[in-house]
Amino acid sequence: MPLNIVLVEPEIPQNTGNIARTCAATGTVLHLVKPLGFSVEDRYLKRAGLDYWKYVDIRYYESLDEFLSMIPAGDCYFTSTKGKHRYDEVKYSQDSYILFGKETKGLPEPLLAANYDRCIRIPMKAETRSLNLSNAAAIVLYEALRQLGFPGLKFEGELTRY
Repeated sequence: MPLNIVLVEPEIPQNTGNIARTCAATGTVLHLVKPLGFSVEDRYLKRAGLDYWKYVDIRYYESLDEFLSMIPAGDCYFTSTKGKHRYDEVKYSQDSYILFGKETKGLPEPLLAANYDRCIRIPMKAETRSLNLSNAAAIVLYEALRQLGFPGLKFEGELTRY
């Protein structure tokens, strides 16, 4: 099972495109929970993902309730600046779901309260509001991949000869 990144009501197409590209590069499933703040045909979304779209397993859900009803309970992590644990303190599994909220509001607070022991955060200075969504997703995803030994990923590069 691959890891899973879940974007709940994302608003900015470039962020979603960048996250889709990261998911393509890592074999991670991308789950998009509607309503989306853009069309999936948006040129900025497509441009950010460039030619990686064919490598991304994207799944769509009409609502957060629909998404939550369709996944196994228990292996979800909820990212938030209000999180209880650092993102690197938890133990991810091969089939973990890592949820991110919309850029302007984050995940709904009732969802966070109901799952507070599984809320994670990226440390940052107190006077900063938050990180960019695509940066946050990459940071947390690569920690999960590191813990799992980077399954299925290429470890070594090679120089190109001219």
